[in-house]
Order: sequence, then structure tokens, then C-alpha cells
Amino acid sequence: MITDKNEDAISHIAVNNYKLLHKKGIVIMKEKVVLAYSGGLDTTAIIPWLKETYDYEVVCCCIDCGQEEELDGLEERAKLSGASKLYIEDITDEFAEDYIVPCVMGSAVYEHKYLLGTSMARPGIAKKLVEIARKENAVAICHGATGKGNDQIRFELGIKALAPDIKIIAPWRDDKWQMDSRQAEIDYCKAHGIDLPFGTDSSYSRDRNLWHISHEGLELEDPSLEPNYEHLLVLGVTPEKAPDEPELVTMTFEAGVPKSVNGKEMKVADIIRELNRLGGKHGIGIVDIVENRVVGMKSRGVYETPGGTILMEAHDQLEELILDRETMAAKLEMGKRLAQTCYEGKWFTPLREAQQAFIESTQKYVTGEVKFKLYKGNITKAGTTSPYSLYSETLASFTTGDQYDHHDAQGFITLFGLPSKVRALKMIEVNKNKK
Repeated sequence: MITDKNEDAISHIAVNNYKLLHKKGIVIMKEKVVLAYSGGLDTTAIIPWLKETYDYEVVCCCIDCGQEEELDGLEERAKLSGASKLYIEDITDEFAEDYIVPCVMGSAVYEHKYLLGTSMARPGIAKKLVEIARKENAVAICHGATGKGNDQIRFELGIKALAPDIKIIAPWRDDKWQMDSRQAEIDYCKAHGIDLPFGTDSSYSRDRNLWHISHEGLELEDPSLEPNYEHLLVLGVTPEKAPDEPELVTMTFEAGVPKSVNGKEMKVADIIRELNRLGGKHGIGIVDIVENRVVGMKSRGVYETPGGTILMEAHDQLEELILDRETMAAKLEMGKRLAQTCYEGKWFTPLREAQQAFIESTQKYVTGEVKFKLYKGNITKAGTTSPYSLYSETLASFTTGDQYDHHDAQGFITLFGLPSKVRALKMIEVNKNKK
């Protein structure tokens, strides 16, 4: 029964939540926010901050993209911090098949070096956050990305494309967020009864998933300093510390998709794991990059992408046998555009769909076997075969064959070089008239 006293109490609650009645009294069902949760200090501090600042019920979502981090105890930590629930969602296979494979097919590399490890993962994370938000009837999604980086753009463009009605909260851009250091976050947590073993020591800012691990911060913020690889590397060793003997690896592809390593067929995610092991052992895929962020600034980072570097190289090794010259040129150009699209967080767009559709159309016959050797940071070809190879030994040989008449080249060169000749003759005429 609703009494006047209860009605008066309800009217004085300064929230925008809808209200339900329970037979024992009044139960207020708070609006929900889904928080992209890692279990680290930032996202742990965000939980009580969301409750205190917006009076939300906080549902945490930890999305596993193959980062192989310890997830035991994460639910307890989230609930201790004030979350009502924790989802742990494994999207590793989806990440490998729906995001990595199209970029491998396209030879998509940003600014010549960056293999898009973080960029490719963010659309899948955004998609899963939206799925959980819909399931929980949440009104908002919150992420812990800073206002200086690319991830805020990638998360938010993904969410806007898939769920334009859902509010996005970015604490680091919110005027109500007053914490500006790890110590401040630790103090805030303790003040809210959350006493967890977070340290104030400085370390690299890292992002890890199935494809790579990135490192930023500390000495890397000064481009004049060499990275401290002894302290930095996680997935492998430097080339100097790699084995003194090369290792032969064989891979197969079907229609541009990797199928096996050393005779063992595996799903794509397991192929990448195996290549990570091999590549890390031999010092493959360590790059020091200064890249141009979407927000306008330059940023330096060291990326370890051992398996990804091998997979991209192996795919390109096979593809060069199969694609004709003009298709190859068009595909490489489209791959650059796909890399830009992915880097800028525009995955869920007609543009990306069109770019991917073109690239996939070039992969129909990219089937065959590649062999290569791994040795102290290098990948060296050791043979390539394909039933669809356009390479003709008869044509390529220095020995004259029936399919190629050397005399044909004379007419071709005459026509191919005609524009250059016409211009040269015109310039002679122009210069003569000047005298």
C-alpha cells in the first residue's frame, strides 16, 4: 500500500530513475551503465565514481581479446568495488576471424609500420559493450580511455554506429572527474572502502591482445632515447638474444585465410598463438614507431607483433605469385585505405564494408603453401607454391621460349614511351624558340 509518507519520500529523491513498488516497501530501480572493465586501477576507481556522480547501477564488462591476462578474482574485485555484476566475454575467435583476417588480406598497415593491433580490437569491444547494454537495458556505456588518445574515438564511433540512442560517459573528459594521478585514484578508492593492492610505481602503459602488445610511456616519451628492451619486452626477445640457428616454418592458405602451420591445421586464433610463440622466440616483429594520432599529436610506442608480422609476411609471399600487376596495385592501395579507416575507428561504416568487399574479391585464388625461415628478427623466404600461380618459368627464364618473342618488346616500348617522347620533342621546340 502506498502511503502519503511514501509518496513524499519518493518526491524528494533527486534522480531521473524510474520507480517500482515492492510489497515490503519502495524499491528504486536505478538506471544502469555498462562499464568497459579491465580490473585495473582506472576502471576500478570509475565504479564508485559512476555511482556517486550519476547514481547509476554499474554493470562491468571485461572483454577478452586473447590478452591472456589473469581473470581469476575479477568478479570479486568488481563487486567489492561496487559493481552489481560482471560479464567476462571471450571474443578472441571473432577478433581473429572478423577483424584480423580482413586486415591481413588487405596487407593493411598504418604509416608503413603499425599492424593495427589496438585498432582492430576496439570495434569488437564496442560491439560487445552494446550487446551487453541492450541485454541489461542500460542507458549508458562508460569507457576509461583518456582524452588524448585514439581509443576514445574508436570506442565512441563504434557505439554511435551500433546504438546511437545510448549515452556515452568518458570520465577523463568529464569535469566531475577530479583524479589526475594514480595516487589520487588509490586515495579515492580507499575513501570508498576499496582497499586493493594497487601500486603507485610508474610503469609502461600497455595494451595486449591476441595480435600484439603495445608499450608507451617512461623513456619512450623521449624519441632521443633507446627503448629499454630488457625491461620492456613481454612476448619475445631481442634479435641479439634469439637462437643462433634459423627455424624453418611452413604455412598454408585457402582463399587468403591461414589454415595450417607446420602441417597442423588450426583455427585462425590458434595459428596466431603458435606464430607468436615462434616469432617471439626469434625476435620477430619488434618495432619502434612515432605515429600520427587521429587527435593531431605524434605519439611514440614500441609494438611487439611477432605472430602478426609473420602472418602478414607469409600472406604477402603467397599473394605475389597469384595477383596480376594491376590488381595487386589496386589491392595495396585499398589496403592502405582500410588501415586508415580502421585506425580512425570507422569500422562500422559503409566505407569499411566496401573496402573489405573489394579486398576479399581479390583473395579467391590466394591458396597455396609458403615456406620461410625465422632468424634473429628476420623472415627469409624458403619457397612458395600455388595451383593458381601466375609465375611462368618459361616466360621468366632468360632462355628464349615459344611464348615470348623478344622483338615484340620493341613495339611495346615505342607505344609505352610515346608520351615521354612527345613531351621531350615539345620541350626541345620550346627551348629553341626561346633563343
